[in-house]
Amino acid sequence: MFVNALVHRDFSRLGAVHVKITDDGLSISNPGGFVEGVTLQNLLVVDPRSRNPLLADVIKRIGLAERTGRGIDRIYEGMLRYGRPAPDYSMSDAFTVCVQMVNVAADLDFLKMIVEQEEKLGRMPIDSLIILSRLREERRLGTVDLIPHVQKPEAVVRSTLETLTETGFLESHGTGRGRTYTLSAAIYRKAGKKAEYVRQAGFAPIQQEQMVLSYIEKHGRIKRADVVDLCRINPPQAYRLLKKLVQKGLIKKSGERRHAVYTRDA
Repeated sequence: MFVNALVHRDFSRLGAVHVKITDDGLSISNPGGFVEGVTLQNLLVVDPRSRNPLLADVIKRIGLAERTGRGIDRIYEGMLRYGRPAPDYSMSDAFTVCVQMVNVAADLDFLKMIVEQEEKLGRMPIDSLIILSRLREERRLGTVDLIPHVQKPEAVVRSTLETLTETGFLESHGTGRGRTYTLSAAIYRKAGKKAEYVRQAGFAPIQQEQMVLSYIEKHGRIKRADVVDLCRINPPQAYRLLKKLVQKGLIKKSGERRHAVYTRDA
């Protein structure tokens, strides 16, 4: 990481590469913003480019950096493989590139699962590691939620999600564009978090219906946003659940769109 900062710093600016180690973690900053064409939104996918190509070539020749020029991938991989949060570049601006890495204990059970999978299918791509990391933190996400983190087209992200589901890392919930993903029961089980899996996987449809009906009995009415919070599902899934209850004649709808409310059908 230090070598990466040194190679890509802007030598026309005063200042030095700073390395700061605290109880919270490690941060490295260097003078000069990102190289032209590189942004926070494409950091992982933009073609390798260097502000100081001659220095970069020397560093590669003496073995201090990869010839592929994908040092950023190695930085991400080094954190994510051990179950740690992804490197944070959000403090960077037009004058400084800053990366922060949080000091948290490695999740050795998670690393073991990654290694076991790689023995069967080869090295896990950085896209997969990013998705697993986000779901460890956010618990449940859809394809659209993950696109900004993977920084690749929806079709690519969806394909990666399908692969992770097939290999047992993830479980999908719902259908179509409303589909969401959580870490699988096997992942939670190996981590000793069975109860947490049950909470994240949500409830069976019949249970969701009863929860909505009970809520209306107690509060008189319910909105789609209430169903999202109550059942831990996304808005499209909440809409379909309420529509199903209306079709069954169990509740009635008043109003449209954001102003729609649902009450028991007298």
